[in-house]
Amino acid sequence: MKNFRLNLIFRILLLCGSILLEVYIYNNTQFNATLGILFLLIIYQIFSLIRFIDTTNKELARFILSIKYSDFSQTFTGMPKDKSFDTLREAFSEVINMFKSTRSEKEENYRYLQTVMQHIGVGLISFDKEGKVELLNNAAKKILNIPFLNNVKSLDKVSKGLSDTFLTLTSGDKKTIKIIDEDEIVQLILYATEFKMRNKNYVLVSVQNIQTELEEKEMEAWQKLIRVLTHEIMNSITPISSLASTINLMINSHPPDENVFSDEKLKDIIDAVNTIQKRSEGLIHFVDNYRNLTRIPKPNFQIFLIKELFDRVEKLMKQRLLDQNIKFEKTVYPETLSLTADSEMIEQVLINLIINAMSALVGRGNPEINLSARLNERGKVIIRVT
Repeated sequence: MKNFRLNLIFRILLLCGSILLEVYIYNNTQFNATLGILFLLIIYQIFSLIRFIDTTNKELARFILSIKYSDFSQTFTGMPKDKSFDTLREAFSEVINMFKSTRSEKEENYRYLQTVMQHIGVGLISFDKEGKVELLNNAAKKILNIPFLNNVKSLDKVSKGLSDTFLTLTSGDKKTIKIIDEDEIVQLILYATEFKMRNKNYVLVSVQNIQTELEEKEMEAWQKLIRVLTHEIMNSITPISSLASTINLMINSHPPDENVFSDEKLKDIIDAVNTIQKRSEGLIHFVDNYRNLTRIPKPNFQIFLIKELFDRVEKLMKQRLLDQNIKFEKTVYPETLSLTADSEMIEQVLINLIINAMSALVGRGNPEINLSARLNERGKVIIRVT
């Protein structure tokens, strides 16, 4: 029967009827075999009634267990078809769907935060008090040049004492550290904060590479210093040069019959004034050229093959290298390695470096200059003159 109430009433009436019939046969007849069969039937009816009533309890227990183990795939269609159970069935389904929606939303937020964390340019490392790493994003791997990190103590392989620096950070700390890599020096700035999760304390450290910013600031400071110095030198030299020129003009325009000075002294004065004028003009020219260092022309960035750059440099320096009997070798790995820069500026830098190397090799046996280019572990192009 579909109706729970009618089914229950029918089972109770059938059980009562069986009991009354058992009593009647026991008092008025001698059918012992019938009594035994009827007794077993009553026992079966009692167990069947209990099992039928326990259906609701089983569904409720299954509902609670599904929440406990986060199993939201459960359905509750096995409950009796009755209006009194429709509301309970709908309530179960609504609660399950609500939990399912909440978990789905949390998973989406987690995936969103994971995506953001992995794509930001700032390195992030989270670890507990023992140094066990819970979070490490791609930026941190790239900055520290590590493929993975299970424990902060492993950072000593990157730089000695680096793990102690991380483990001693507390909330609000800010530290600047230096890592000496194979090909470059990396300046890092660390910011730390603490948080609690699952009754456990964690430290979150952000890692930023500020080497480029420091180099730009240093260059800017030098340029400002040069501008100030050249300005002050020019202000001091210009009057000296002007006065020397004026004195020289006055002496040369003096009538020859007026012998204010002897010929020898006059000649010495003219020579001295001429020397002051020439040196002043030379210093002005030098300072003016030095001032141009602060006005570096804007580079013309373009993509070019490093192999072609090396070939041009070799052609330009070939004769000078032969004259000094210097062996020249160039290596580019891979051969298709390219660079985005001003090729003319890079070419001039390489020529200057090779000339300096040639000067350093004067008087040495078996002189050799190697020009090489490759990608380092951080993905940067490294060009060396050795």
